[in-house]
Amino acid sequence: MPTQFRISGSRSKKPGGIFDSDKIQSEIRELEQRSADPNLWNDREDAERVMTELKQKRDRLEPWQDLRTRITDLEELCELAAEEKDASFEDDIRASLAAQRRDFDRLQIKELLSDEHDTADAFLTIHSGAGGTEACDWVSMLYRMYSRWTEANGYKTNLLDMQEAEGGIKSVTMQVNGDYAYGYLKGETGIHRLVRISPFDSSGRRHTSFASVYVSPVIDDEIDVDIRPEDLRVDTYRASGAGGQHVNKTDSAVRITHLETNIVVQCQNERSQHKNRATAMKMLKSRLYDYYREQQEAEQAKSAAEKKDISWGNQIRSYVFQPYTMVKDLRTRHETGNIQAVMDGDLDPFIEDYLRYTWNEGT
Repeated sequence: MPTQFRISGSRSKKPGGIFDSDKIQSEIRELEQRSADPNLWNDREDAERVMTELKQKRDRLEPWQDLRTRITDLEELCELAAEEKDASFEDDIRASLAAQRRDFDRLQIKELLSDEHDTADAFLTIHSGAGGTEACDWVSMLYRMYSRWTEANGYKTNLLDMQEAEGGIKSVTMQVNGDYAYGYLKGETGIHRLVRISPFDSSGRRHTSFASVYVSPVIDDEIDVDIRPEDLRVDTYRASGAGGQHVNKTDSAVRITHLETNIVVQCQNERSQHKNRATAMKMLKSRLYDYYREQQEAEQAKSAAEKKDISWGNQIRSYVFQPYTMVKDLRTRHETGNIQAVMDGDLDPFIEDYLRYTWNEGT
């Protein structure tokens, strides 16, 4: 019997629906009433969920309210300048209008994050593919790129597992914590291709390397993913890599294989085998949730081209260092020649174009 899986609710075919401020204000009022209930904290987990949801909804509504106020103020300034025929206001009006346009675009992108787990934290795993030492170096480069992006956007990261290899990293998993981490990063899932003159090749030949990126949401305990013990193989081993000398003294690292799907997760960031196993199980639950959700969606929309684009073994983005410089997303066709900025974490244009792309595909 396969692993039991159930998704509460359904995913909209058209993500990022119309911004309904009245509805959000009503939901905020209901949550405020619940938060004022003196009995709420009798169940700490439920209370924390209520407070988190209340904060998320306020954080979603208040920037739009602030923008509306600023637009009204700008309209009044324009009317005043027109009435007085005073051209000295022009520079201030233009600057204010440009700033409000940037804020509007940013808020509009956030409204596209309406899938069930878009607000969640994320697990991000990078595996080396074809290319040997080159591919391991490529994983190191991608790990640095995503670390820079998370730092620039105010997210916190927790390194869960790293398998080092000659020339770089064989695989690495980190948890990205912060609002909408999964929503922004989910489009990074897929195969990333690197073309460059190899620093490991004394002949200076051009090499092509591949690495896979997989992003899944950190889901809460209310999601029903029933994992049977007989479907699991649990291996323990001595941790390696970052963490200090203590990590090699005991078999504290844990690797869990889900036999039905052949999904493998591993964790070695804690000294305690028990803690590493708990984290690995949480990662497995996240991966299985995403795996079965994709299966359900594929059955409902077998002709969806996007499922082919992000599936394992299909390239989503190329990074070319030689003979020219270019990063190109093969789904959205977004590209840039400033490859160094991308490798330094400037991923927002690619992320935002992907969100617009999925919105258009869903309409």
